[in-house]
Amino acid sequence: MNTRPLLEAQGISKTFGNGVHAVDGVNLTVSAGESLGIVGESGCGKSTTIKLLLRLLTPDEGHVLFDGNDISRLRFRGLKEFRRRVQVVPQNPQTSLNPRLTVFDSLAFNLRAHGMSSSRRRAQVPELLDRVGLDPVYADRYPHQMSGGQLQRAAIARALASEPDIVICDEAVSALDKSVQAQVLNLMSDLQRDLHIAFVFISHDLAVVQHLSDRVAVMYLGRVIEEAPAVDLWTDARHPYTVALLSSTPGLGRDRVVLKGELPSPTEPPTGCAFRTRCPVATDECSRNWPSLTVRAQGHLAACVHTRPPELSVSATA
Repeated sequence: MNTRPLLEAQGISKTFGNGVHAVDGVNLTVSAGESLGIVGESGCGKSTTIKLLLRLLTPDEGHVLFDGNDISRLRFRGLKEFRRRVQVVPQNPQTSLNPRLTVFDSLAFNLRAHGMSSSRRRAQVPELLDRVGLDPVYADRYPHQMSGGQLQRAAIARALASEPDIVICDEAVSALDKSVQAQVLNLMSDLQRDLHIAFVFISHDLAVVQHLSDRVAVMYLGRVIEEAPAVDLWTDARHPYTVALLSSTPGLGRDRVVLKGELPSPTEPPTGCAFRTRCPVATDECSRNWPSLTVRAQGHLAACVHTRPPELSVSATA
């Protein structure tokens, strides 16, 4: 049985010309049919990480592997196949769908780009719309004639058109109302189950990630500071930053942990642990070295000198 990850980031880093260390030594894996959530505040490096995974940016260090191949070395047919098998659902369908094209034309363009004949395109588009819960009559509509939820379903249908192995969703429901968010998230869960598609779901909303993810990676200032199965993260978080994020999520029944101060500058990060300037349980040891991710339980890693800060226990309440 092949246990090799479908998508793997090996120590990827990216620094921009203005000295911003956007991503710093990130390791991630996604297996076939799995859903990985990546969470963190704005500016933590989530979107840059996604661009590196999609080869929209080239890492300064490290490698991104897809199906065992370094994507930076893919050329021509290999790169086209990678684009077919890895699709993206952007944050705002109002801007990601061409306003001059009907839904049919937007979906058919993706099908044509990957070699599907005209007759097959005409037959496939209604099937794709039905798959995402849209009536085929929407094929003839333009984006301005549809609601936000309908547009996002169309964007998901476009991503599914090439029969991908993995779909990367960058804040894919943040622009939608809560009731519509739930519908789209349920749709993604159904697609993952029925089509065995892997998802990478980027969000600042932990409740959204909890709904969809098998595993969750928490980022802070360009690094992954905790990674665990979703259930374990919710009931047994080991990093103070994760605890604070969980406490700010409505409905989880936890005491609010208020972080003081602002996110440090990515051009001049603090020495040692970058979170120590906001951490309520920081000690002198935290200023000396950046703690590496270490195993705290099976499949659960955290980058903190504290094994389990007692002041920040996040055991689920009754």
